[in-house]
Amino acid sequence: MIAPAGHLSAVASTGALNALQGRLGYRFARHGLLQQALTHRSFSADHNERLEFLGDSVLNLAVAHMLYEALGSLPEGDLSRVRAQLVRQDSLHRLALGLGLPELVRLGEGELRSGGQGRPSILADALEAVIGAVYLDGGFGAADTLVRRLFDQVKISPAMSAAAKDAKTALQEWLQGHKMSLPQYEVVRVLGAAHRQTFEVACIVAEKQLREVGQGASRRAAEQAAAAAMLPALQSLSDS
Repeated sequence: MIAPAGHLSAVASTGALNALQGRLGYRFARHGLLQQALTHRSFSADHNERLEFLGDSVLNLAVAHMLYEALGSLPEGDLSRVRAQLVRQDSLHRLALGLGLPELVRLGEGELRSGGQGRPSILADALEAVIGAVYLDGGFGAADTLVRRLFDQVKISPAMSAAAKDAKTALQEWLQGHKMSLPQYEVVRVLGAAHRQTFEVACIVAEKQLREVGQGASRRAAEQAAAAAMLPALQSLSDS
């Protein structure tokens, strides 16, 4: 019997959850916490939003600890900018993809039909919920180890402070430096319910006929994500 659309990800198999725990480098004593962390509010009342709230704070503390150790010479403002860059939705979305969360997150029928399994906001939230679940199951030490494992491919250096500059500002400065017009930002679409929307915004550089799209929980966040995608595209075109 074929399961209804809303139940395609109803219960991840034991093998899939074991594989995820292997990728996380952490084995849960309370497996229900992991299942809850992967459950979107559209699927069940026993969803992951409280774990996401907790995981967000744990993630910020763990990353702050990591940066405090690695970048001891940087002032507080620079450390804050680097942390913001590391924990932004786009960064967490990429980490969630690497962990295979799209295939494991549990969504209701409406979210499945609208492509929720690939939505950056849902996947970033699920990753934060997983971090919160690890914290509840194994304490801060286990969560701190997980966060360091997630970011172990990121080279932490003082130069990250400059790279952490506001993406729209960095793009504007690059365009002005190359005597080009400022970019245009257009809202492509707005997804989700009114209380939990995801904005999709296009950043357009007409002189180069380039268009990059970003998503965020607000229009401003989506514009920043689109600008962050546009800058390397321009740099690559300029280098070629």
